[in-house]
Amino acid sequence: MVYLENEKRQSRGEGLLLYTHKTISYFSAEMTDHNRKKSQSTKKYGEFLVLLAAILWGTTGTAQAFANPAAQPVVIGICRVLIAGLVLSIPVLLRGNLMKLFQPFGLVLLAAVSSLMYQVTFFSAVHITGVAIGTIVGIGSSPIFAGILGWLIRKERPGWRWWPATILAIGGTFLVALSSSTGSVAISGILLALASGFSYAVLAVAMKNILQLRNDPLSVTCGVFLLGGCITLPVLFFFEISWMKHPDGIGVLLYLGIITAALAYYLFTSGLRYVKVATAGTLTMAEPMTAGILGVVILGERLSTSGWWGIALLISGLIILAFPARTVRALFPAHSKNT
Repeated sequence: MVYLENEKRQSRGEGLLLYTHKTISYFSAEMTDHNRKKSQSTKKYGEFLVLLAAILWGTTGTAQAFANPAAQPVVIGICRVLIAGLVLSIPVLLRGNLMKLFQPFGLVLLAAVSSLMYQVTFFSAVHITGVAIGTIVGIGSSPIFAGILGWLIRKERPGWRWWPATILAIGGTFLVALSSSTGSVAISGILLALASGFSYAVLAVAMKNILQLRNDPLSVTCGVFLLGGCITLPVLFFFEISWMKHPDGIGVLLYLGIITAALAYYLFTSGLRYVKVATAGTLTMAEPMTAGILGVVILGERLSTSGWWGIALLISGLIILAFPARTVRALFPAHSKNT
């Protein structure tokens, strides 16, 4: 009798343990699934912010085309950085968080110099080659540089989707570059555009590293642009800047500085917290797509059939990155572990 009672107690104890184990396993699985969904949602949010920033950047070439004829590309780039830094410093000043703006100084300086190099080389390339070609070649090369630098410096191995998306972006860039309505493109303009793509990649890696040390997109963006503006401010004294007092001078500068620099880079830095450098580089392909369309629709620049095919390839690359990971795994189960 005692033996049977012990057996029943042991059985009830094992049943309770099994029930407890199943309950813990259930809630653990639910928590894991919740964290996974939250991570995916956060990643998509970051991708959306980077994409929105790229669309705003895509308007810079068109805006420059409406600038005063006396405006120099170098001056436009410097003023864009300076205005962005001053605008972003207002909310930072109100928060009383100025002490950490330039920390760590080495990385902030690298990002500031890269930003300046990007501005100068990009606007010079657009001035030489035109909006569509300059923008598309410059930004079209940035995913390659961003992927390589992110892999080498940050050990961020690009996901599976980055490869076909980047290949499509490169192909699209090549086709659009061939579609120049002038029949020939200055090599110097192409080299400047490539330099802008490399500068952008260095900027992205530097800002990503700063964000890891202090997770504050506003102060990070402000510090980079404010330092860059201070460094290059004396350069303006060597250029004729009387054209700034005209509406097509100050108006264009304010748009470039506030909308396409301060706002766009704040969105980009905010999104960069949640996406890899390589992914961010490919997402910015929305910039040349926007620039190409605006160049044709607003400025009357011409794209041949190959140019439109190139834009179609660029859009295809963005669509691949926009696919939900579950869809990619369903289509390519053997190759989607890193998506």
